[in-house]
Amino acid sequence: MSKVVPGRFSAQIDESFVVFLIGMRVNNIWAVNKWLPTAQAMSPMLNALHLYPDKGFLGQESFFRLFPLCTIMTTYWKSFEQLEYFARNTDDPHLEPWRAFNRSIGNDGSVGIWHETYLVQAGQSESIYVNMPVFGLAAATNHVPIVSRKETARQRLGGDNTPAVSD
Repeated sequence: MSKVVPGRFSAQIDESFVVFLIGMRVNNIWAVNKWLPTAQAMSPMLNALHLYPDKGFLGQESFFRLFPLCTIMTTYWKSFEQLEYFARNTDDPHLEPWRAFNRSIGNDGSVGIWHETYLVQAGQSESIYVNMPVFGLAAATNHVPIVSRKETARQRLGGDNTPAVSD
């Protein structure tokens, strides 16, 4: 378990970046031969991304739900071009599992996969982590203390207002 960092923190990133959400949903629990290979395909991808930071991958957080069996991963990337290159490059461990999913499962309904991509322009994100381990965007970029001039979401986005809740 990660160490809790007491206090109020934020993520600091001065460049544009990409948030890519990806997940899998088991629609037929008995189709283990379909969903297990789909689930197992993610580890080699993450290993490659962590091993080669020049691919543009900044970091990720993974989540799991038991009923229905479902995974979600939030990933952070330097650019959409790097994300897309990783997805389509024959030398990276994504393209072949993607093709295998389409051959083995296709539209049979046994396993669902999904993703969402968000392009975030510089200065257009904000975050707060209170009494949390280093997490999310802050783990993928820079984990910084919140100082008095950045107390509110609006202030962290470059605006001006007063906190709604006093300390």
